[in-house]
Amino acid sequence: MKKFLYLFCLLFLVASCGPDKEKADLLVFNATIYTVNNEFAKAEAFAVKDGKFLEVGTSNDLRNKYEFSEKIDAEDKAVYPGLIDAHAHFYGLGMQQQRVDLTNTQSFKEVVAKIVEFQEKNKVEFIAGRGWDQNDWEVKEFPVKDTLDKLFPDTPVAVTRIDGHAMLVNQAALDKAKINTRTKFEGGDIEQKGGKLTGILIDNPMMLIEKITDDINIETQIKALMDAQEICFGYGLTTVDDAGIDKQVIELIDSLHNSGELKIRLYAMISNTKKNLDYYLEEGPYKTDKLNVRSVKFYGDGALGSRGAALKEEYSDRQDHFGALLSPVSEFKKTAKRIAKTEFQMNTHAIGDSANYLVLKTYDSLLGNGNERRWRVEHSQVIDSADFKYFSKNIIPSIQPTHATSDMYWAEDRLGDERIKGAYAYKKLLDQAGMVALGTDFPVEQVNPFLTFYASVDRQDTENFPEGGFMREQALSREETLKGMTIWAAYSNFEEDEKGSIEVGKFADFVILDRDIMEVDIDKVPETKVISTFVNGEQVYKN
Repeated sequence: MKKFLYLFCLLFLVASCGPDKEKADLLVFNATIYTVNNEFAKAEAFAVKDGKFLEVGTSNDLRNKYEFSEKIDAEDKAVYPGLIDAHAHFYGLGMQQQRVDLTNTQSFKEVVAKIVEFQEKNKVEFIAGRGWDQNDWEVKEFPVKDTLDKLFPDTPVAVTRIDGHAMLVNQAALDKAKINTRTKFEGGDIEQKGGKLTGILIDNPMMLIEKITDDINIETQIKALMDAQEICFGYGLTTVDDAGIDKQVIELIDSLHNSGELKIRLYAMISNTKKNLDYYLEEGPYKTDKLNVRSVKFYGDGALGSRGAALKEEYSDRQDHFGALLSPVSEFKKTAKRIAKTEFQMNTHAIGDSANYLVLKTYDSLLGNGNERRWRVEHSQVIDSADFKYFSKNIIPSIQPTHATSDMYWAEDRLGDERIKGAYAYKKLLDQAGMVALGTDFPVEQVNPFLTFYASVDRQDTENFPEGGFMREQALSREETLKGMTIWAAYSNFEEDEKGSIEVGKFADFVILDRDIMEVDIDKVPETKVISTFVNGEQVYKN
């Protein structure tokens, strides 16, 4: 009898316990989760296992189904897919941390002071820096080299404008690069006044200076990449598209990924050099979970701020000046045809309406119908009304909303009141293409993606200027903007099946914010702080 009772109790206990729960790594619950799936649905909880989203639902359902190694109570905070910057300069951001930072300088005098301070501290053999913008100064003209010649007669100095399309160098740098009034060049300018060099180089001639800079040691490069990663994680970025890097840097990134030191995901656009193209177009795309090398970055023209953007008609504020293409039309078309024969995507920098016309017509002639090539027009900044028709899910506009709010103070001066109507026309681009990929172009602009969100939706600066917004009819909605920073950006990288939304099977990349940017007053969005950033379900940043 006792034996029977013992067996009965044992069977009862086994039956009451039910089947063992499936093991999972992480539960995030008590959250306002924006999945950014096809329905743009919201959820309260999700489970993560082996670095991927296992299930999305409610905490009660997930607790009943899984046994978790770790649980995070989001305390009703907003959770979003890991943010993607579809156009930036990740390596450049890191290198800027190793050089003179001239961003937000309000005068050339301040630029000089920062250079002097940097050199007194670092005593380098070649002074390099970036970030000045003459449009922020009281005197909105390019500076000249005279002061730098006096302060640094024997030390080369080369400081690049914020947009990367103009550079001020001193005589020591010019001498070392063997640049004089007779130097030949194509695409850009070596500025002269009164038959003398001013020290200003625009676009292609800048390469002559870059050739004579001392080789950067690998320790500096590694530090640059790690510094850039730390900055990006602090803003909730889990993937960054690096718009133009060389084979050596790509291979260094890959090695740091393999060692586990670098965790951020990178979409690499290889710089358009013969060496890079000969190697990668022959080898084919290279893909890991963290690195995707399958696109070529080509520079069509310069920047509007330095009047290097190629326009169909002359600049409104400079007679007989049209900007310039940085390569002959024949070279661009030849390169495009070569890339079209491979699996690689072509991503071309195009600011002016003339450059955009060339890029769009060439793309259209090569790609035909379908969405499989997904070639991108980087910036798509000034478009003739007749040329919007070329955009589609196969020719994608890759745009940076903070360019509009940075340029709005002077853009109409450059373009005039008619041509400006086709500039920074993000809503029109979205309506035509069906999607837009959003980025910052950092370090040209700030890394902060919440400034991107704010500029896209509100079209004002953080001082609420101008009243009513700059070309407000071209603003995107909050939902459109979030998609542009997540799933549409992933699509533009051929990665929509693995990231860009919180869905089962995708990488568990997500970010917890201190406020709900989909609901909070739009003026409060720029103040958003990241609480935590996760890659593969691993916390890589905590505020």
